[in-house]
Amino acid sequence: MQHIAEHGLMLDDGEFVFENFEDEGISKTTGRPIRFGYTPDDRHIVVVFEWLDDEQILVLPMTAYDAPERKR
Repeated sequence: MQHIAEHGLMLDDGEFVFENFEDEGISKTTGRPIRFGYTPDDRHIVVVFEWLDDEQILVLPMTAYDAPERKR
């Protein structure tokens, strides 16, 4: 949560984008999964996270921050 707050975001912003993402991928920096999307106040952010189990039900958010829209 501290890494999310350091970027001026609330945990709710990260949760919203995690659940309502537009795109996903793998971080080139950490190798962790990432999801891209818009917060309710229309900020485009990336959420970096780790799955905590093999069934991909439990998740640990690592950080979230503003990001430019991805080129497709």
